[in-house]
Amino acid sequence: MPVMGMRMHIGLKAMKDISRWTPAKGKIMAIANINGFDLYYEIHGKGDPVILLHHGFGCTRIWEGIFPALIENGYQTVLYDRKGFGRSQRENDFIENFYISDGFRSGAVDDLAALVQLLELKSFHLIGQCEGGVVAVDYAAAHPGQVKSIVLSSTQCFSQEPMTEVNRRVFPEGFHMLEPEWQSKLKDWHGADYTEAFYNQFIRFGGEYGKGVFDLRPVLPSVTCPFLILYPDRSSIFDVEQGLMFYRHLSAGELSVLPNCGHNTYEYFPQEYTRQVLNFYQRHGF
Repeated sequence: MPVMGMRMHIGLKAMKDISRWTPAKGKIMAIANINGFDLYYEIHGKGDPVILLHHGFGCTRIWEGIFPALIENGYQTVLYDRKGFGRSQRENDFIENFYISDGFRSGAVDDLAALVQLLELKSFHLIGQCEGGVVAVDYAAAHPGQVKSIVLSSTQCFSQEPMTEVNRRVFPEGFHMLEPEWQSKLKDWHGADYTEAFYNQFIRFGGEYGKGVFDLRPVLPSVTCPFLILYPDRSSIFDVEQGLMFYRHLSAGELSVLPNCGHNTYEYFPQEYTRQVLNFYQRHGF
């Protein structure tokens, strides 16, 4: 269990007002210095810890329809914005340099490990949405003794061609072609002066999936914890066979397909999402 009242290093003076600890509600929102940059995180509730990992253009805000049900059922949730996302710090050349670098994927694992150490978490569950699922798999492979279980949703298992070609096919439009509602949401998440350039790079290549051919299959046999694949059958990005491929390469995998559901499963069916997660935890005695 974490020591939730411990002092955290607040790295961004302009954001000090968000750091607060409310014992009655079991809630903290703070910024901590992680591997030399300022990382925004939240802790809600008390109980067995669950760390939620956002997708490749998300932040902690995507979990607003998910984490309350986990809290109500006796779990503690830890949400954070990975480096360069949401309210976490990014360098001026983040898009042109780190985001598209070979070190981006391993860096996400290192940052999560540092956060886990800071919060003094001995063991926990991971939930990852799309690219967040890559972080979960990589982390469990590197730190198997810490991860009790994994739930991932809408994550790509492998590609048959370079990600530049995959993205060109599934993301044909630039930021200016998004619906106004989506433009506003993304600007709210990441900042109006940054979002368009970030999105336009995101739809080209970079992030967890990288630039070349992507393949998680060699990593999966080393992940032996209980593992739920929650996959939509109507994703506009990855077909449902990706979920089946996870299932075939995991020794403790369980596959659940969400019918008539689009890529952002947490938005389409949040109640079914949390029901499946809670049933999974119950089946395994968590």
